[in-house]
Amino acid sequence: MVSATTKIFVAMMQRDGAALSLMIDVVPEAFPWVRFLPAEDVRAFVVELVETLRAAEAVDNPAPVVQVITAWRHTAEIHADPELFAQLNADAADHGRIEPPSA
Repeated sequence: MVSATTKIFVAMMQRDGAALSLMIDVVPEAFPWVRFLPAEDVRAFVVELVETLRAAEAVDNPAPVVQVITAWRHTAEIHADPELFAQLNADAADHGRIEPPSA
């Protein structure tokens, strides 16, 4: 059943931009945390999710789908925390060589 559903989603998204827009509109019902993502990231998540569902189905292994969802959820967690988001997006400076801890 998942295979047929995935194939339908992929076919709809490939043929009609409105189908992708609808998927983007309804994905927060299944994944409420996407509300913390910028709009372009929600679109990227939906596309990656559907493509990964299709590929994972072809090898009969759901693990890649879980990984995609987990990675995007962590991205949303970063966007939800303004302080963490600022820290992770600040320019990193090279503070030189780090000495190994003394024995």
